[in-house]
Amino acid sequence: MLKGALIGCGFFARNQLHGWADLPDAEIVAICDSDPARLAEAGDAFGIDRRHADAEEMFAKGGFDFVDIATTVGSHRALVEMAARHGVHVICQKPFAPTLADARAMTDAVAATGKVLMIHENFRWQSAVRRVIELLRGGAIGTPFFGRVSFRSGYDVFSGQPYLATGERFIIEDLGIHILDISRALFGDVARITATTTRINPAIKGEDVATMLLAHEGGVTSVVDCSYATRRQPETFPETLLEIDGTDGTLRLDAGYRLTVQAGGESRTDDVSPPRLPWAEAPWHNIQESVALIQKHFVEAITAGRAPETEAADNLKTFALVEAAYLSAKEGRTVALSEL
Repeated sequence: MLKGALIGCGFFARNQLHGWADLPDAEIVAICDSDPARLAEAGDAFGIDRRHADAEEMFAKGGFDFVDIATTVGSHRALVEMAARHGVHVICQKPFAPTLADARAMTDAVAATGKVLMIHENFRWQSAVRRVIELLRGGAIGTPFFGRVSFRSGYDVFSGQPYLATGERFIIEDLGIHILDISRALFGDVARITATTTRINPAIKGEDVATMLLAHEGGVTSVVDCSYATRRQPETFPETLLEIDGTDGTLRLDAGYRLTVQAGGESRTDDVSPPRLPWAEAPWHNIQESVALIQKHFVEAITAGRAPETEAADNLKTFALVEAAYLSAKEGRTVALSEL
């Protein structure tokens, strides 16, 4: 059994602690947070006796094989490099780092130790999205040539994560990174991106609407659109909707987890609703399930000695897309990924 430590016991970390508790091949043996109340609450809820206010102290004491970094982005580089010095595997929350240079340095630091650094890029692990990935890779609609990956909602994400309203960047960095990663998982790496952004909500500092046009290296064109300013009923949060055209047919993942595949003169629609885990709650249950699935993937990859799907080297490409999107929106031009 792999033993792990978790740093950061805030809003989203509760999902990670539940996910780890459900895995028979992993156990969280230590937790760390600078807030005594959060530390006590998490430790008591999950029966974890080792509690630290200081990460360096926790690493020095050791006794674990991996660390789950569930803190905000500004702390990621220091904590990942600390983990590298102590020779443990790392799963790190997204966004990867404050800058692309930081992310590359973190990747190099862990790679030099021979350990795994995986980014917690969980949206591609939502079971409905995963089903689409499997169908597409299996040739269900032939060779894809167009896709749309869409997340549009008016859900109040700021009540649970108020810091999201204070940053100069918002929707691309926080949500769009997931949607861009789904597009990469579906259609491969990207050569060029064009992006526009706007802010509708006057109470926040960053952008809450973004539309991005991606030219993939394999020839696919995809549109990635994100909004937290869309007012519609029924509310589709937190579903990602998909539409893909291929040489042999089309595929759609519509609201309500309705998956339609049209190919060979036939059409089939299936309900691919995610299971609701005992500790999960609607409407977050699809994201909560994906947390458990990506953690399972992390453990299996380490045990088998193979690279996980969202290892640091891969996620650098998603992170670069975020940086390129912001550059495109700022300068009003198409940005080649080779520029970064």
